[in-house]
Amino acid sequence: MSIPRLKHCFRLAVLAFAVTPLAAPVLSIAQSAPLWVGTWATAPMVADGGNNMRPFSGTTLREIVHISAGGAQIRVRFTNAYGTDPLTISDAHVALSAGNAAIQPGTDHAITFGGATSVNIPPGAELFSDPVALAVQPLSDLVVSFYLPSQVMRAETFHSFADQDNFIASGDVSSAADLPGAIKIFSWYFLDGVDVQAVDGSRAIVTLGDSITDGALSTHNANLRWPDLLAARVQADPNLKNIGVLNVGIGGNRVLNEVAGPSALSRIDRDVLSQSGVRYVIILESINDIGRLAHLTNPYDDITAQQLEMGLKQIADAAHEHGIKAIGATLTPYGGAGYSSDKGEQVREAVNDWIRNSGTFDGVADFDKATQDPANPTHFNAAYDSGDHLHPKDDGYKAMAGSIDLTMFAK
Repeated sequence: MSIPRLKHCFRLAVLAFAVTPLAAPVLSIAQSAPLWVGTWATAPMVADGGNNMRPFSGTTLREIVHISAGGAQIRVRFTNAYGTDPLTISDAHVALSAGNAAIQPGTDHAITFGGATSVNIPPGAELFSDPVALAVQPLSDLVVSFYLPSQVMRAETFHSFADQDNFIASGDVSSAADLPGAIKIFSWYFLDGVDVQAVDGSRAIVTLGDSITDGALSTHNANLRWPDLLAARVQADPNLKNIGVLNVGIGGNRVLNEVAGPSALSRIDRDVLSQSGVRYVIILESINDIGRLAHLTNPYDDITAQQLEMGLKQIADAAHEHGIKAIGATLTPYGGAGYSSDKGEQVREAVNDWIRNSGTFDGVADFDKATQDPANPTHFNAAYDSGDHLHPKDDGYKAMAGSIDLTMFAK
């Protein structure tokens, strides 16, 4: 059982004890302000062969992450969620980015685990580092470097689409000021979260979705995914500046069936409920389920609007059970996309109507209205279309983030 699921079980245990007269102190602790709040996250997946499987043995990984909220210190979460062997990480470091693979002078900090410089993460587990006394500014880039000594890894955990340059170098060079000649990769391996020390008003928004949330076809290395742009809007509001925005989108993700990464239903515990300080989840899922209706090859893919609504309601209900507000995001237009169909469009419109009007959600982010062509609402506004008629371009992501009512995140 992975660490996040243990956390989930602990929360359930707290609720169970709350019915007894002796439970008041436990309930008080559970309701206290968080010590940590998420500032960056990604959704782990299994590396499924081909170029995704890499010989990480005697190599250093240097990975760049764009955080949302700032803080006086941080902690880093490493993951072996899909590993079938233990994962050994040693000589890990974190620093402020100076661009590309370089770090800002004087900012390098060693990462420890219970005071040790090396850690063994069991298969299926995720693990936080000790606190690191590195003050970080909102919307800044961090460099997380760690050495992978020679070891057996028959399965690897990663996030396939980082939309960000990351780096591999030979040997233990985790503390190096730069990595000239390092190999560029475009995924995050073994790293899926960064928290900052919480302050008054700290809380986090999780954005659960597919490639549109993951930022597909946004400008590479520019942090123009709609969750990034939402984080920038939040930071510009003095009343919301202590809110983190966590992106757990997976390209190709579906609500009910698995095709690219675990289904949305199967990853609620780890990717949403177990995030530090989470108070809100924005759910943008279903377009890949709907797309399968254009070329049915599996009877399980013959999805109805009612089935999708049931799946989305399961996510919202799980959030509500843990005191998290669920915000439904309407599905953006996909007319003209490679897997669009008349049947799929009928389902998309029905699901969007349900998101807006069913009362299931605590709020709605109407991305459909924000990005559609007013004269042809089944299609993107041309100013927002990346060209594939499925994914927005940068201006489209900006329109999505700009359409979100920030009052939904008031305390």
